[in-house]
Amino acid sequence: MSDRLTAIEVFVRASRLGSLSAAARAMGMSPAMAARHLNALEARLGVTLAHRSTRRLSLTEAGADYLDRAERILAELGEVEAEIAARTVAVEGLLRISAPAAFGTRHLAALVAKFARQYPAVTIELGLNDRYVDLLEEGWDMAIRIGHLADSSLIARRLAPVRLSLCAAPSWLATHGLPRTLHDLQTCDCLGYTLSPHTGVSHWSFGRDGRIRVAVRTVLRVNSGELLVQAAIAGQGLVYAPRFLTAEALSDGRLMAITLDQPMMDLGAIHAITHPSRRPAAKTRAWVDFLVREIGAMGADW
Repeated sequence: MSDRLTAIEVFVRASRLGSLSAAARAMGMSPAMAARHLNALEARLGVTLAHRSTRRLSLTEAGADYLDRAERILAELGEVEAEIAARTVAVEGLLRISAPAAFGTRHLAALVAKFARQYPAVTIELGLNDRYVDLLEEGWDMAIRIGHLADSSLIARRLAPVRLSLCAAPSWLATHGLPRTLHDLQTCDCLGYTLSPHTGVSHWSFGRDGRIRVAVRTVLRVNSGELLVQAAIAGQGLVYAPRFLTAEALSDGRLMAITLDQPMMDLGAIHAITHPSRRPAAKTRAWVDFLVREIGAMGADW
């Protein structure tokens, strides 16, 4: 059974990393051994899962179907093992968390405090920034990432959907009128987020897939989503931002939602990202499970 699981893991790693040699390096075995495991798996199944050369691996139709199921098997097995191990390992130590600045500022302070009350033996280091962080190289236990994720060997758990909202203060709308079409945006005062290609300083993306690009005139350009929302509340212009930043102001009337002739872009989801380990530390497992419960409940209102 252990050889069978190893063969499945070799196949999944090779599929995601693009080659058997990369999978071998990641698993600490020789390329020849990795090839033997994959050959044995294909022989047992009676199908070819992948065409491979010394540098590249491409999946067959059967391989693509098998990959989806194999990933679920490994993920479920990893969760079961982690749950059993967590029962006998104390939730303690330093937990290093990386998160986007605006999301962390608005939502994580209260969550960290609540988690700390449940697990007083855990010390939390929270790093807030909007750049991409490398968990392994920079020593983070986990990261919160927002949007559509690229393929990765890291483990991702979906916490909540990300919905974009286009909104402005009632005072701005009273002065400038209500935009109704994408074309109307070109003459509006827009507030641009400098770190996003979709809600940025020169173009905004619409349509579920984001393929409709609209030129906008930005009167404020900032690398902080939180500051942009506050500028919109103050009446400076339109903000196109995730609802986890605008929901409160929309609810109490400081901002008003605007509906145009095309839907807002689907920005994906909020994810908890952890190392590709079948046995994550108890502190990390406890925190991620906590986020799944808490953010999952909060996200229903976003």
